[in-house]
Amino acid sequence: VDALKKGAFDFIQKPPDLNRILTSVRNALDRGDLVKETQVLRQKVQKTKGGKHAMIGESKALEQIRDMIAKVAPSDARVLVTGGNGSGKELVARAIHEQSARKDQPFIEVNCAAIPGELIESELFGHMKGAFTSAIKDRKGKFELADGGTLFLDEIGDMSLAAQAKVLRALQENRITRVG
Repeated sequence: VDALKKGAFDFIQKPPDLNRILTSVRNALDRGDLVKETQVLRQKVQKTKGGKHAMIGESKALEQIRDMIAKVAPSDARVLVTGGNGSGKELVARAIHEQSARKDQPFIEVNCAAIPGELIESELFGHMKGAFTSAIKDRKGKFELADGGTLFLDEIGDMSLAAQAKVLRALQENRITRVG
């Protein structure tokens, strides 16, 4: 047990059993192969364009997504990324951000489904001091915090229709108004 704590791969009890020795040697060799393979795969992931938020894979669908990202990233267009939960919408949004001129500016993510309906407007647009009971000072919203960068609104469909309409208006008019 002491030897294992000090880094030994395995130990063989006396008297030695040939089958046990062979199994231990095979396992040690397999482990060595797995360690090498892990190192190679980590290097490939690090070299993948996009850094730690890279989209890894070589399927035709993924290539189409990468091509679309490359086309849209240089523009100032507002982008709607759709897909089910866990489909990689945030990864796509981050890839667009990282490949855009805004890459050195903030990437602000808002999970709209996690914010109570009565707070969503304040969270997105900010508020003025005194706008409601706990508004003791002016506060910037996510739109202002992302100014010059990227605002990723995840699960926007879970917001109330009224809040969605206000977001749409802000995007169309390119102007926001703080609550209060």
